[in-house]
Amino acid sequence: METVILAVVIALVVVGALSGLVVGTRRKKRLPSAPPPTAEPQITAPPAEPHVGEEAETPQEEPRRTIEEVGLPEAGTTVAPPPEEAAEVVEEPAAPAVEVPEPTAGRLVRLRSRLSRSQNTLGKGLLSLLSREHLDEDTWEEIEDTLLTADVGVAPTQELVERLRTRVKVLGTRTPAELRALLREELLTLVGPGLDRTLHTESPQDQPAVLMVVGVNGTGKTTTTGKLARVLVADGRSVVLGAADTFRAAAADQLQTWGERVGARTVRGPEGGDPASVAFDAVKEGIAEGADVVLIDTAGRLHTKTGLMDELGKVKRVVEKHGPVDEVILVLDATTGQNGLVQARVFAEVVDITGIALTKLDGTAKGGIVVAVQRELGVPVKLIGLGEGPDDLAPFEPEAFVDALIGD
Repeated sequence: METVILAVVIALVVVGALSGLVVGTRRKKRLPSAPPPTAEPQITAPPAEPHVGEEAETPQEEPRRTIEEVGLPEAGTTVAPPPEEAAEVVEEPAAPAVEVPEPTAGRLVRLRSRLSRSQNTLGKGLLSLLSREHLDEDTWEEIEDTLLTADVGVAPTQELVERLRTRVKVLGTRTPAELRALLREELLTLVGPGLDRTLHTESPQDQPAVLMVVGVNGTGKTTTTGKLARVLVADGRSVVLGAADTFRAAAADQLQTWGERVGARTVRGPEGGDPASVAFDAVKEGIAEGADVVLIDTAGRLHTKTGLMDELGKVKRVVEKHGPVDEVILVLDATTGQNGLVQARVFAEVVDITGIALTKLDGTAKGGIVVAVQRELGVPVKLIGLGEGPDDLAPFEPEAFVDALIGD
């Protein structure tokens, strides 16, 4: 009996389990319910087309204001214009600051150390030889060789040695101080202290003085012209520069840069243009401005080019239509030595050289070129270059030069 009851219970349990499984499966397969109904979409009617002709609507009249009802601005009241966009401000480049050149008075004395470093071979070499106890023929030959090596030149060397031999024989005993004084006096005589070394920057006529700068390419001619402008400005002169070197593209730019640094205007022409025309215009502008000096930088030309040298003479003749040229400065490179004398001789045949500017004198031991070139041309050295600085061009002073040669 108990077994039957147990079997019935089991059967009921099994039937119940199967019924639950079937019901769960049916629930899973039930379709999702439909979404709740929403409001019907509103259909927007297209805008009505404008009617024309008989179908056109009569426009409705709007109320209008009389002139009394309109507020007018009171007399004297300014009406602000509509705001405009601010114009773009273009900043112009600032003008270069004008420099104040170093005074020329005593400039060579301040640069003396540069000169003495390069010229010790000449001055101290001579003092050492003259200080020997016995001055035999071999010693005098060494003295002569020292002078020739320094490019003093053959004739000036022979004159100096002859005078030294005579004075040493008369002097007898030779103390270092006596020898130094003797050598200083003889070298000063050789350099020529009585020559007129002033730059003629005042024209006898009522117009600017005209200075031409000539020379071979590579001697530092354009740079020397720019430095000379600084020398003149430092001495209180107003300057107009003429860039007549039209064959070298950078020459006019370089000269203009030098001029802007001291407030001097540069007259220039087209690249490859007529140099004589530029020089003529420069003098014309100088007269119009009332300048003190017109400084003309000419093209550097090889002394072997006959046609170019003739053109240099043409530049001078064209400039002289305004008036005489007061100075023609020949720029020579001191390191070229005796070759500089050949250049100087040819330039002197084309234009009348009135003065010499020796550049790079601090870079050579051949300071005797000062004596040689003066003897060759019969004109004085007026300026010497002793470095690359803007104020390293100095008026030549014979006493300071000789003191630098022989040292303290």
